[in-house]
Amino acid sequence: MKCRRKVLALATGLALTLTGLATSGPAAHATGTGTGTGTVRQLAAAWAPHTAYATGAVVTYNGVDYVCLQAHTSLPGWEPSAVPALWKPTSGGDPDPGAPGVPGTVSTSVTNSSITLRWGASGGTVSGYRVYEGSTRRAEVSGTSATISGLGACTTHAYTVKAYNAAGESAGRDATATTSGCTPNDPSKMPGAPYLYMGWGNPPNPGAVMDATGIKSFTMAFILSSGGCTPAWDGQRPLTGGADQQAINTVKSKGGSVQISFGGWSGNKLGPNCSSPQAFAGAVQQVINAVGPAVVDFDIENTDEFENYTVQDRILNGLKIVKQNNPNIKIVVTFGTNPSGPNSHGVRLINQARALGVPIDNFTIMPFDFGSSNIYQDTVNASEGLKNALKNAYGWSDAQAYAHMGISGMNGVSDQQELTTPGTWTQIRDWARSKGLTRLAYWSVNRDRPCPGGGVTSNCSGIAQTEWEFTRTTAGF
Repeated sequence: MKCRRKVLALATGLALTLTGLATSGPAAHATGTGTGTGTVRQLAAAWAPHTAYATGAVVTYNGVDYVCLQAHTSLPGWEPSAVPALWKPTSGGDPDPGAPGVPGTVSTSVTNSSITLRWGASGGTVSGYRVYEGSTRRAEVSGTSATISGLGACTTHAYTVKAYNAAGESAGRDATATTSGCTPNDPSKMPGAPYLYMGWGNPPNPGAVMDATGIKSFTMAFILSSGGCTPAWDGQRPLTGGADQQAINTVKSKGGSVQISFGGWSGNKLGPNCSSPQAFAGAVQQVINAVGPAVVDFDIENTDEFENYTVQDRILNGLKIVKQNNPNIKIVVTFGTNPSGPNSHGVRLINQARALGVPIDNFTIMPFDFGSSNIYQDTVNASEGLKNALKNAYGWSDAQAYAHMGISGMNGVSDQQELTTPGTWTQIRDWARSKGLTRLAYWSVNRDRPCPGGGVTSNCSGIAQTEWEFTRTTAGF
C-alpha cells in the first residue's frame, strides 16, 4: 500500500476527538421486554502502564477516578490526566459516577428482517436501556432485550447497548449481527479481509477486532526481502515466533483465515532481489510453509516492480510455479489504477498474465491516491475499466470478469486528502457485492479508529467514525 511509509506519526492518534458519525440505515422499530437486578459497584483499580483497558473501564489515578473512552494498551506517559482522548474524569464525565454499570454480554438472534439483542442487567440504579447504531438511537426499553425490525435480508448491523438513569448513561456494550436470508457463498469469493500491519500504527489485537465486528479474515502485510531472496515480515521480523505469527495464530484459533501480502509501494522487495522465477517461487513457498495462508496477495507497485517489465515477468512466471505447488491457495495481484481503469502498466500486467498462462484468481485495484473528489463514483468507474481490460485479455463475459476482480480502498483520509467515509465504503461494498466481485480489502485496520481532523496517520482514519466501523462494513462483504 502506498500509504504505509507515509503515515508514521503514531502519537497523532492520541489527539483524536471521540465524536461519533451518525450511521444511516433503513427505518427500524423496536420492542423490548425483561427485567434487571442491581449489584454493588466495585472500587476502581489503580491505573498502571502496559495494561490493556477496555472501553468503559474505570481506574483511579492521583485520587481521581477516570473512565476509559477507547480500548488501548497503556504506555508510560499515557497517564489518564495527560491523555484526555483516552480517559475522562468520572466527576464530570460520561458515564457519571451515579450512572448505572455497563450492561452484561450481549447475545443476538436474527430473522430475515430483524435482530433481537439480549444482555445482562447493569449494576446500580437503572431506569432503562438504550440501543444505538452508531449515534442513532434504535430502541429504548425498560428490560434487558430489544428487537430491531424493518431490516434488510443479509445485512450486518453493529449496536451498542447502554443503561441509563437520571444521572446519565453507562458505558456501552457492543454487538454485531447479520440478518438471515443470505445466498450461499460463491466458492471463488474470498471473505472481506482488511489489511493489518504489525510493524507500527498501534496494531490492534485481531481477536478483539473479530469479536467486535464479525470479521473473519485479515490481509497481513507485508513480506519483503531481508537480504537477497530471503523473505521476512517488513524485511526485518522473522516469519515465525514474532508478533505477526501471534496475530495469525489468534485469527486461526477463532476460526478465521489470513491472506499474506508481498511487496507494496516501498521497501526492499523480493521481486527485484530474487534472480529467477524459480527463486521467487521458492521464497513465496517459505512463507506459505511457515504461515499456512488461504490467499497470497502480490501488491505490485512502483518503478521497481510495476513499471519494470523484467521484474513483472519474473513475478508472473514465479506465480505459475506457486500455483502448481499449492493449487488450493488463491493468488491475487493488487496494483494501482487511474479513475477510468488500469494504466498502461496495469493493462500490460493483465495481458502478460494471459499470455504466460498465469492462473491468477483475482485482480485487485487500489482506487485511491489518484486525485479523486468522488471516491465512490471513481471506484465504480475504475472497476468498470478493469472489467473491460480483463474482457479484452481473456474473452470473458461481464460476469466472468467481475468474478476475477477485487477492490482495495483506503479508509478515511488518503495520502492525497481524498475522503472515504463509512457511508461511502458501505456503498462501495454493496456495489462490489451486487456485481459479484470476489475480494474486498482496505488499508488498514490500524487506521479504523476515529480522529476527526487528525489528517493522514498510521493509527486512525482522520475522520469522525465509530471504532472498527470500516471493518464491520467489510465483514458484510
